[in-house]
Amino acid sequence: MQHLVPAHVRTLPGPRPRVAAPRPAADAEALSVLHRAARALMAGLPELTERLMDLLREREPAYRAALEADAESVRDEVERSLRLNVGSLIRPGELREDARRCSWAIGRARAERGLPLDALLRAFRLGGGMVWQELVDETTRRHPSDARLLVHVAADVWNFVDDHCAVVADAYRQTERELMWRRENRLRLMTAALLDGTARIADLPATAAALGLPEQGRYAVVLARLPVGRALADVRGQVHLSGLRVLWYRDRDRDSGGSYGIVLLGDHPYDGDEPGHGHESGLLDAGPEPKPAPAAEGGPGGGDGRGGERPRTHGLDVDAGEIARRLTAPPVARIGVSPVVEGLAAIGDARRLADTALRACPRSGGTVVLEEHLPAALVVSAPVLGAALSERVLGPLLRLDLSDRDIMLDTLTAWLACDGSAQRAAGRLYCHRNTVLNRLRRCEQLTGRSLTRPADVVELSLALAAHTLLDP
Repeated sequence: MQHLVPAHVRTLPGPRPRVAAPRPAADAEALSVLHRAARALMAGLPELTERLMDLLREREPAYRAALEADAESVRDEVERSLRLNVGSLIRPGELREDARRCSWAIGRARAERGLPLDALLRAFRLGGGMVWQELVDETTRRHPSDARLLVHVAADVWNFVDDHCAVVADAYRQTERELMWRRENRLRLMTAALLDGTARIADLPATAAALGLPEQGRYAVVLARLPVGRALADVRGQVHLSGLRVLWYRDRDRDSGGSYGIVLLGDHPYDGDEPGHGHESGLLDAGPEPKPAPAAEGGPGGGDGRGGERPRTHGLDVDAGEIARRLTAPPVARIGVSPVVEGLAAIGDARRLADTALRACPRSGGTVVLEEHLPAALVVSAPVLGAALSERVLGPLLRLDLSDRDIMLDTLTAWLACDGSAQRAAGRLYCHRNTVLNRLRRCEQLTGRSLTRPADVVELSLALAAHTLLDP
């Protein structure tokens, strides 16, 4: 058996350039020999197909599995590819584009079925090598003296094979990107439905499986917002929750303009390799392309690197306050933490409460656990009433000169924060205790509220919260 091609042919990346038109003289004679041998192969196409099937079964494990699963599909694919590719050696002007489209379709189909790309490329090269050897053997058997002429077209034939490998690889990678995007988009839509509270009960098992979250777990929702210009899309790089699994989702549609984190609580092992621990774009951003199993958010829960059982998160002692204690974020970040809820079906309720918690967060930054700031949450939940309360109670103070107004409001705020202690408020304001008492008496005179009457103190406290949180 003669071999008229080098044992190793290197495939260059990207599509191959078009092969120049055949040269006259010896090349024309070599083309005639090539066409004659190719026609003989076309006449025995069924046998050629079976030989290539046997070769794939013998040398390519991935194709062996594909043949066991669906031999007829593979046979049709191989036969169609051989018919068009061998035929295009005879009539390139008519069939070459059809052959390229066939290779493109095979690349897409095998990507959709999960066949590895390297296995697909090896199969194409095996097929190209087998066809070339059959051309040589056919010529050697019937016209031995013409076999030497095939050397003149060997480069063209192998460039043809390389070109089709490039077509297959391009089709495969494009399809893979589309499949990745579809999967991530599906995860993004599932997560959005959970946060919106529109997920159907019947869909929750599938959602739980796709996101890698228990359907009946304990959850809280964290809403994180960074100032413009602080890489809002990269919340996971700036906001961390130690030892807890978090599924991040960036929402560009809501007024919050932040990123939601669905926090899994309870006795669940943290495993950074499981799906659903944190998704980039599609989850963190409705961006184009995704792949299965993105990385998880979280810190120490991922193991100590010494082997053995992974540490587990705390159980029922992990509440919303514990979440806040485990948070690390830039000082300018504004973060709202919802109460703990039971089950994926309640994520929508937790999201709405996280929205409220964020509205109760100071503009300067900080973390607000809703359950620890319920009065402020009441104010921001009814902004019209809050603004009316602020005007009714604090109106006389707000109409003072700017510097005088700020002094009075700061003093009242410090006194309330110090549980009514003028001495502690004086230390916080760097002034004398009597100065604090004088300012408080003036506040009483201007507002008509007494700081010794509990109902008036409640009104003043809520009015201050409304002024701080609702004023533009």
